[in-house]
Amino acid sequence: MKHNKSIKEFLLGRPLRSDELGHEKLSVFWGLPILASDAVSSVAYAIEEVLLVLVPVLSLVAFRFVPTVVAPIILLLSILVFSYMQIIQHYPSGGGAYAVSLDSFGHKPAMLAASALIIDYVLTVAVSVSSSTEALVSALPALDPFRLPICIACIVLITLLNLRGISESAKIFGVPTYLFIFLMALLIIVGFVRMLTGSLAAPAPAPLQTGAQNAVSSVSLFLLLRAFSSGCSALTGVEAVSNAVPSFRSPSTVTARRVLLLLACVIIFIFGGTSLLATRLQVLPIAGETVLSQMARAIFGQGPLYYALQGFTAIILLLAANTAYSGLPTLLAILARDSYVPRQFSQRGAKLSFSNGILFICVAASVMVILFGAETHRLIPLYSVGVFVSFTLSQAGMFIKWHKAKEPGWQYKSLINGVGALVTLIGGVIVLVTKFAHGAWILILLISALMFLMSRIQRHYQRIAQEITPEEFARICHPSTTQGDALMLVLMTGRLTRSAAKSLNYASQVSRNVRVLSVVEDEAQRQELQKTWASLHIEPQLVVLLAPFRDVLIPIRDYVLQLESSLPHGNKLTVVMTRFIEEHWYDRALHNQTSFFLQRKLGNLRNVATVLIPYYYMESRGARADANQK
Repeated sequence: MKHNKSIKEFLLGRPLRSDELGHEKLSVFWGLPILASDAVSSVAYAIEEVLLVLVPVLSLVAFRFVPTVVAPIILLLSILVFSYMQIIQHYPSGGGAYAVSLDSFGHKPAMLAASALIIDYVLTVAVSVSSSTEALVSALPALDPFRLPICIACIVLITLLNLRGISESAKIFGVPTYLFIFLMALLIIVGFVRMLTGSLAAPAPAPLQTGAQNAVSSVSLFLLLRAFSSGCSALTGVEAVSNAVPSFRSPSTVTARRVLLLLACVIIFIFGGTSLLATRLQVLPIAGETVLSQMARAIFGQGPLYYALQGFTAIILLLAANTAYSGLPTLLAILARDSYVPRQFSQRGAKLSFSNGILFICVAASVMVILFGAETHRLIPLYSVGVFVSFTLSQAGMFIKWHKAKEPGWQYKSLINGVGALVTLIGGVIVLVTKFAHGAWILILLISALMFLMSRIQRHYQRIAQEITPEEFARICHPSTTQGDALMLVLMTGRLTRSAAKSLNYASQVSRNVRVLSVVEDEAQRQELQKTWASLHIEPQLVVLLAPFRDVLIPIRDYVLQLESSLPHGNKLTVVMTRFIEEHWYDRALHNQTSFFLQRKLGNLRNVATVLIPYYYMESRGARADANQK
């Protein structure tokens, strides 16, 4: 056990107490890079996505229409930033589009927003790691047979670094992100200086494609809308700040709004600057070299700055995955609180991060990478559709909220969000239609499956919740007046449920010497539980232990060892636990298996015996009642 513990501490570092959570919160300085990596990496290639749509149809004439496409994207970004700053202020618990949809539209739209965000975050990791690996394999072709293992190794490495805690991962991922932003800013500034001084010469115009002389007349609204939707890749990652509000230092809403504002400035500067430079240089997308690489070579030359930018570009593609590790675990914790996903996602790990959510990303992203062979072009059609869904729902939800609340200035606020909802809806439809045959249809199936799964999980927890009330516990709890006290019993209970009442009724019939034992994380929870217990006027003594490191097994074992040592020679201590038995095998994932692990933990104690009281949960209350009476 000590050996396993030392390995865990070696990988993750010293475990943190619950009261150290404030030190793990993100400041503005470290919050910006850890939540900007996805958006910044997307911005660096957004202009290339626009040109890939326009150039094949318009050739060099395409550069006349770049401002027509870029300007609405920047306008939409401004609308989204305005909206998400309002969302942060009105929904400080986080959740972003999910929280807005739940408040404005109800459960089904909220599940749609949550499903879209979950898939988008997982795809962010899969696409980022796959594209970074492709860049590595392009430089070192001998590694091509190992593409898939390299991707999985990268995902595991990022997962491990995030399990070490928010503050540590922020510093590890923050420095390369800041260096990339610095190099991009230097590229744009030097490029503009050389443009103004006339030392930045545009390359010789390439010959126009056949029919390109009449390209202007062939420009259609649909083509421009396609280019617009492709360029909207610059907007991915904007929503991450609103999803992760609880991860910021107090006051969290103020810190989050500052981070979002700085992120918007970075996006506008890099996207706008690279778009103007690409237009001035008339850089065409070619196979084997990115638009950014061509611009860097033209501005920096084939020198150290060029190679530094290319190196940090490859790194930022990998680090873009880290935005998902910041936003998705917090979102899953909020969904767990609302009973849409297993409650285990709301539990913090040894380093106070939502470790189950982090591990979920690792598994889900690895599965996506394996299924699609770590090929970016196969994953891209699924990407960006989900973010448009969340954009549209958040904009429409805020539009409804303004009309309901009618706060000062609600007219212009609702107008801005109404326009934003319309534009993002159009962009989402265009992305879905143009990429449907290339695999976007899979996204519809995945979102539908997730929504169905969420509804079933919520229904299960709602049925369970009907049994978890102190009033119900007191009604069916009837401790007997057994006089014998030679046998000491310790009854384990987490909450005052029907199953706990059944176990207490059993224990009180065996011995009068019964102690009810519960474990909580902090003093406030202990006082609340003791107050509730006192109000029930039930005879057995309640002992509430603190687990500041959130591992309930250790304080329980220490308490049992203490009682065992105080027993008269030859006496036994019995620990009574409830074994929750579900009707369906797949329901086990929705509940902690604490009794199983505790039984193993206490199994090697010589004078301690464990008794499991089965409690059958069935869909039918009548069937359940019959089973438990037996």
